[in-house]
Amino acid sequence: MRLNELKDNPGATQPRKRVGRGIGSGTGKTAGRGHKGQKSRSGVAVKGFEGGQMPIHRRLPKRGFNNIFRKDYNEVNVGRLQRAVDEGKLDASKPVNSAALIEAGVIRKPKNGVRLLAKGALKAKLAIEVAGASKAAIEAVEGSGGSVAVTPFKADEGEAKKDNAAKADRRKTKRLERSKKG
Repeated sequence: MRLNELKDNPGATQPRKRVGRGIGSGTGKTAGRGHKGQKSRSGVAVKGFEGGQMPIHRRLPKRGFNNIFRKDYNEVNVGRLQRAVDEGKLDASKPVNSAALIEAGVIRKPKNGVRLLAKGALKAKLAIEVAGASKAAIEAVEGSGGSVAVTPFKADEGEAKKDNAAKADRRKTKRLERSKKG
């Protein structure tokens, strides 16, 4: 294999379609746009346009709202914790908190804390510190001899403010995009 012998697999690239270049090409005359009418011309944007009557998305009432103060938790099942202990990624003798879960590769980033759920079985005796837990998850942990401490998540104030500002900016741009469409 030499550099001058390198080439794409057959069919990896296709030539550009040259429309409007004679009937023999298959895309001559109307260039694949059909016959006449607004859509055959350039500068058309008719998606959502209803001929001037009030569009359906404006006739229907608004519904619901997005709570900007909503907490976004990492959801971790007790079965996932057991698997991490079995694989040797999580030390059962140390307390299990969001930092330990990140180090073990169970979660990627802390978000607004960890919420413990009850799917799966837990055999290891763990001391768990989380921002929230379901009743069934607490029963499962205590049934295996462990303990669950539910404490509200405290993120670095500066980080949290930056995160909230970024979320607000994203929401604002989405709102602007929606208003431009309608």
